[in-house]
Amino acid sequence: MILPEPSETTPDCERCCSLCCVAPPFFAGEDFAIDKGPGVPCPYLDTEFRCTIHDRLAEEGFRGCEAYDCHGAGQKVTQVTFGGRDRRREPEIAESMFATFKVMERIHEQLGLLSSALGLEAAAELHPELQHKRDELVVLSQGTAAELTGLDFGPHRAEVQTLLRQVGELMRAAGLEPAGQ
Repeated sequence: MILPEPSETTPDCERCCSLCCVAPPFFAGEDFAIDKGPGVPCPYLDTEFRCTIHDRLAEEGFRGCEAYDCHGAGQKVTQVTFGGRDRRREPEIAESMFATFKVMERIHEQLGLLSSALGLEAAAELHPELQHKRDELVVLSQGTAAELTGLDFGPHRAEVQTLLRQVGELMRAAGLEPAGQ
């Protein structure tokens, strides 16, 4: 059984080069006060990769930032996939980092869901399958940037969703209500 360190699926912004503040776009509305294009640094990001309004995100109109969780994908891409390299000091790797981050976010989101399901006693009979899929995703997450960006993640996500539906059925059978229902 391959288990990631707990820090792997918990965001650690100190070990990331602010990928979530640069890579994805966001659009002015209820969650964001401004439009920002993909690959464009947020105007509130300083030169040390820190948010200058972090202590007042909601008040400034950035509820989306406040609610966001990369599930550790940012530091995984920065520290593991790119070996601690910095997109700011090596602009030639930025595009690859952004593309890799997009895939890693998906993998880490599914890892978080599988970890949650593994903590449910009602799903004990599925724990071996859940753990197997989780182990498989951990191995995938350790791939190179080229491997990750070339990955067709759809089938993996579909397998996780099938397992999670089965977890939901077991929970309902036990008289419990699955989260989000």
